[in-house]
Amino acid sequence: MLMVYSLLLPLIVALITPFLKPKKAVHILALSFLVPFISAMISLSSFSTQEIPILKLSPPVGEFYVLIDPVSNAFGLTVCIVSAMVVYYSLPYMLHRFEEMGLSESEFRKYIILFGLYAVSMLWLVYSGNFIMLYIFLEISLITSFLLIYLYGYGNRRWVATLYFIWTNVAGVLTLIGFIITAMDNSTLAIKGISTISMTAWLLIFVGMLIKLPGLGPHIWLPWAHAEAPTPVSALLSPLTVGLAGYILLRVYLIDPSFIVAYRNPIMVYAIVSSIYAGFAVFNQTDFKRLLAYSTVSQMGYMLIGLCLGTYGLIGVVIQYMSHAFGKSILFMSAGGVIALYHGLRDLNRMGGLHEYIPSISNASLIGFMNLGGILAIGMFGEFFILRGIVDTYGDLVSYSPLIIAVIFVFILSGWYSFYTLRKVFYGTPKGMEKPKVSRYLDLPLYIIGVISILFIFPPLITVLLNGIKAVIGGGV
Repeated sequence: MLMVYSLLLPLIVALITPFLKPKKAVHILALSFLVPFISAMISLSSFSTQEIPILKLSPPVGEFYVLIDPVSNAFGLTVCIVSAMVVYYSLPYMLHRFEEMGLSESEFRKYIILFGLYAVSMLWLVYSGNFIMLYIFLEISLITSFLLIYLYGYGNRRWVATLYFIWTNVAGVLTLIGFIITAMDNSTLAIKGISTISMTAWLLIFVGMLIKLPGLGPHIWLPWAHAEAPTPVSALLSPLTVGLAGYILLRVYLIDPSFIVAYRNPIMVYAIVSSIYAGFAVFNQTDFKRLLAYSTVSQMGYMLIGLCLGTYGLIGVVIQYMSHAFGKSILFMSAGGVIALYHGLRDLNRMGGLHEYIPSISNASLIGFMNLGGILAIGMFGEFFILRGIVDTYGDLVSYSPLIIAVIFVFILSGWYSFYTLRKVFYGTPKGMEKPKVSRYLDLPLYIIGVISILFIFPPLITVLLNGIKAVIGGGV
């Protein structure tokens, strides 16, 4: 029950934050996420699975319960630490944003409850043991993030928020229909009671989550939403929210992998093309946040690739989620730091040499890009297991050598655009800017996430993580 109480804590705190002063609200909310983070770490080390009942409903809905296993703990601890650090980062950033918008400091009350519920909804989503329960938290995350973009975004924020809402709501509805079909087939939506998922249900869930990820084609909403959202929201939206589509697909796969097995090759080709297209699109961007959004599309291709590659590929999916969340949250907060410190600066053509003026943010960005490139951070294990999954799944390496080469190129491309961006923004000839005073709220959270991403490549953390995930995934197809 300790984990359940830990999950309730940030929910309760989020509801009381509007009654506190901004600084106190930020500290209490951030600390409340550290409690389930610690609980998830402890639970992860036990390799155990717990099913804690909450509510029992009649068929076809079935039991609502909290599902605690190493996979949900891996996703959960990632949501917790990123959310906690972004909460700290929010304090100076959003007060600066309110000033730009002509709003008073009291607006922070509305912001912090929406932000808190947004982060809490993602945490409860990964521990949901019933697909309807999971869908409820998916919708809460959609509504709260929509409101945050609508109220506090940049540019034509209301149009962007509406675009985001429509696309992601379509994703949610398709997924819900898939869940309903599954309920009719199994007389329950409790994950432990579902034995089969029809091809029709699988297709609807898959297409819905493909929009949510998003993959190539449905990706058109993402650069707008990520670029125009207030940066603390971007720092959750890209690293956490879109990747949770991968979590949902992983959970469905662990019940019945038939759809992925049947369409493995077309999905692999699509995922590779999606990653390569979005990776090259990065080079054409001049808006820092929009560039990072295209990087997200490319990185989400990794999760689709891993989903097709059996046991080792599924391990790669979990690790890739963690790596992307750590790296991209750092990078969006770095972009936001530049925006806050240099009066809305986002144009890469006006950047260059910023390391001379904001070295703490520049060095944090390096750690973020190391995660994306799989260099001396947890992402390197994600790439390893995806490659191992190709070997195990396809076997005949000569016949499938073009596939292996294409996946390796995807990995190389991530490192290529990562260090291209780092050089473009932070190195080169300085542009004669002033050296600002950087609040610790704007850089220290980035380093805390970065240190955790590096610690996870060493025992005992990596050993516990891999053994735990393997215990759940077991003999994946």
